[in-house]
Amino acid sequence: MTAPLSAGSVGLARAQVTHGVRQVIVCKNKDGKLGLRVKSINKGVFVALVTKNSPGAIAGLRFGDQILQVNGENMAGFSSDKAHNILKQAKGDSITMAVRDRPFERTITLHKDSTGHIGFVFRDGKITDISVESSAARNGLLINHHLLEVNGQNVVGSKDTEISKIIDNGENIVTITIIPTFIYTHMIKNMSNSLLKKLMDHSIPEC
Repeated sequence: MTAPLSAGSVGLARAQVTHGVRQVIVCKNKDGKLGLRVKSINKGVFVALVTKNSPGAIAGLRFGDQILQVNGENMAGFSSDKAHNILKQAKGDSITMAVRDRPFERTITLHKDSTGHIGFVFRDGKITDISVESSAARNGLLINHHLLEVNGQNVVGSKDTEISKIIDNGENIVTITIIPTFIYTHMIKNMSNSLLKKLMDHSIPEC
């Protein structure tokens, strides 16, 4: 069965990637920080880390969001260091951003089979194998992609056992968000798994 895009799935509502552009206003914390790390990829600036309970997390920024503008200044072509400096030096208590919703990412909705499986194998968050005749196979899941979210919940830096638990404890319809591994690897370069696990916002987003 090919999984339907059911409006009744809470996980799908949380996970939906629109690729649209939205305005985000991020208020600095008492230390003047936003709780973000960004990475320059292909002349664009992307969110690579959103710290839990930070202003960035409260504003709804997610791993893979592309920051197009900061206070009206275009970010295209800026290095990671220059983008960080602009965010750090922005005047005032809040920053207005134009953000494109996760352009490198896509969501896939899968059905659990009678044994509770959805048909793929992953190691260190990377999808390594797809079961023949599984929901994963029928819905176009690919290997060499990394799991970013399960039902909208960020799993970057999580252990495989923790990701499996989220899948197992979820509904019969599971929505996963993935990104090509070569892009993921570039985005988290110089960030250890322990850092990602400790700092990343893994809270369950509101619909």
